Amino acid sequence: MPLNLSFMTKKRKFPHTYVIIFYLILLSAALTWIVPGGYYHRETIEVNGTPREVVTEDSFTYSESQPQTWQIFSAFFDGFVDRADIIVFILMIGGAFWIMNESKAIDVGIMAFLRKAEALNKVRTFRRLGTDNIIMTMIILLFSIFGATFGMSEETIAFVIIFVPLSIKMGYDSIVGLYICYVAAALGFAGALLNPFTIGIAQGLSHLPLFSGIEYRFFCWIVINIVGIAFILRYMHRIKKHPKRSLVYENDAYWRQRQQESSDAITYHRPLSAIIIFIALSAIGSVVAFAYPFTTLTVGNASVTWPVFPVLAIAFVISGWFSLKKSVHFFILDLLSFTIILLIVGVMGYGWYVMEIATLFMALGILSGISMNYSPNRITSLFLEGVKDITSAALVVGLAGGIIVILQNGQIIDTLLHRMSGAMADMGNIATVGTMYLIQTGINVFIPSGSAKAALTMPIMSQFSDLIGLSRQATVMAFQFGDGFTNMITPTSGVLIGALGVAKIPFDKWVRWITPLMIILIILGFLLLIPTVTMELNGF
Repeated sequence: MPLNLSFMTKKRKFPHTYVIIFYLILLSAALTWIVPGGYYHRETIEVNGTPREVVTEDSFTYSESQPQTWQIFSAFFDGFVDRADIIVFILMIGGAFWIMNESKAIDVGIMAFLRKAEALNKVRTFRRLGTDNIIMTMIILLFSIFGATFGMSEETIAFVIIFVPLSIKMGYDSIVGLYICYVAAALGFAGALLNPFTIGIAQGLSHLPLFSGIEYRFFCWIVINIVGIAFILRYMHRIKKHPKRSLVYENDAYWRQRQQESSDAITYHRPLSAIIIFIALSAIGSVVAFAYPFTTLTVGNASVTWPVFPVLAIAFVISGWFSLKKSVHFFILDLLSFTIILLIVGVMGYGWYVMEIATLFMALGILSGISMNYSPNRITSLFLEGVKDITSAALVVGLAGGIIVILQNGQIIDTLLHRMSGAMADMGNIATVGTMYLIQTGINVFIPSGSAKAALTMPIMSQFSDLIGLSRQATVMAFQFGDGFTNMITPTSGVLIGALGVAKIPFDKWVRWITPLMIILIILGFLLLIPTVTMELNGF
């Protein structure tokens, strides 16, 4: 009788993202039984004009262990509460963009973009360098600048919905669409030229001049982006030739199906409701311009005061009129463009965060629906469809938050930090800065927030560097790289999980794809740290 070996040849299925997160919660709970509890005493000080809770010098104290058992289940609830802002942000963005998708405005924009790209191919220089290469490089550099200057992170989730369909329409995959906005911003975040949430806080806690040493960090930013751009351009070339070699080819069927459904003939028209919206927004813009004639935009420790809203009000009247003459679809794209500009102004000028940004896109969705002359019921129905479509992404963010809750409730984060910092004694400068880098990289898995990690680690690391004769600026650089790179792979990052969910990219496939780049960047980070302890650099 022949032996049935089919069970041996059956392909093992990788665990679902939810299952992976639950395993990580179990691992975190297990650590609370092994690692003793402990804590640092903390005090509130002012850093760059903002109150920050920081660790007190030589204040670590062991405490009674808090092993986590049934809390692995309550951690889900606490994780949802802790990440509520990101979850609601994703749901509101999903609902708003679903209304826009129904209007076919994004499809019209993509087609217009591709026509312009084809026209560029007629220019010999563009044709030789590759039009797609130039376009993607410019987009990556733009988002990298955003990440390096004002710490763009959560905001990239809103752009994933735009760039993933564009990427697939250009013959690539959802990974490319996610890369050119989310990973690009993460590369800039790691370069951190003027990022107030990482470099600003870390240098303030280390008592260094704000954004000092920017010359070498600018060099690092250039090197990091060259590597990142070269990596994705090489991948794009391979996928353009062989689309089915993409890890997410099957997953991208979702996006291809949506594009096929949207490929029906588009009727260009100009409803009366769109004209009314244009007039109303023009009036509102005039009022805002009068109320806020000048806005101070801050980038790092530099600021400039410009008549932003008066300029935007005039620009909207002109661009809105010409876009309406074409079609309501171009008017909605005009609304999208000004929404993005307002996002940047709000973040740089008024300290906006996810609540204000979600509200901004919510308004965009509603105004798009009204401009298309949709009824209130239809707008509501479309919004709910969008929320339903993106719910799985929002759920993953809440589940991942449970990992942090377990570690915090188990009181082992400070203990791990204390033991790791103690392991650096009696090392040479290169080995010490490398160890600091690895410690910051490891901590980033448990504390993905750059500002929180800076407040926890920098008071300890900066003083430890003094004891061994290491530059505090080098310590800040070790924090910068350790905080930046692993944001692109750690499952505890709500932004990463949210962006993957929006792009419909399974976490396991993303890990398989991004791991080679992570290895390259982590090694590159160590190499870039060596000059900080072996060369005379300005600000070090």
